Amino acid sequence: MTTHPAAHPPSPFPITTALADIRARIVASARSAGRAPDAVTLVAVSKFHPQSSVVEALRAGQTVFGENRVQEAAEKFPALRQDWPAMRLHIIGGLQTNKALEAVRIADMIESLDRPALADALARAADRTGRLPDLLVQVNTGDESQKSGIPRAQADSFITTCRQRFGHAVRGLMCIPPADEDPTPHFRYLADLAQTHGLALLSMGMSADFEAAIAAGATHVRVGSAIFGHRPASAPNGAIPPARLAAPES
Repeated sequence: MTTHPAAHPPSPFPITTALADIRARIVASARSAGRAPDAVTLVAVSKFHPQSSVVEALRAGQTVFGENRVQEAAEKFPALRQDWPAMRLHIIGGLQTNKALEAVRIADMIESLDRPALADALARAADRTGRLPDLLVQVNTGDESQKSGIPRAQADSFITTCRQRFGHAVRGLMCIPPADEDPTPHFRYLADLAQTHGLALLSMGMSADFEAAIAAGATHVRVGSAIFGHRPASAPNGAIPPARLAAPES
């Protein structure tokens, strides 16, 4: 087994205990909704946390991780695949077109397909690399100007276009409801939209609302702070995370 350098001290946050708690809550929420617990996948959001925290979660049995920034994901994850081949990396943050090639190279799923220009960039990257990750269309269910996601009014046509272009690689939908609203109507809207288009996957719900998302049909919940603790004031390489204060806690 490859030995990874301990560039950072062990996390003071009890990651193993936190994971067990979140998993138990997922099981309880799924059963309460009449769903099979294994129908819900936990995406552990490790953005701005060091590789050592990811390794701790991997050792606790967590295999699916979410990262907002492609550069950070590229620094943390490729070296881990040899020891944990079952690990899956999801890019969950807004994706710039100039980062599409690297995202296609390293990601197993991109959850933030939200505009035609990005679809074009992903198609070019797929042609160049010969691979295409699974894709989720991100819908801006609250039509918030500061948030990524295709607006509601354009969602149907954009989903249809993406499915025609990428085929079965388009697996489902993702959303981040407005922070100051009841998330349940947004989750139900996304579930209805997915059903309309025959899409199986729904990535919705974060640390504060994943149980409501499971009740509405989420297949993937993105949980960060409840597993890894609140994010540090700087990224693992010491850089100040861009727009950190504007980013919702997962």
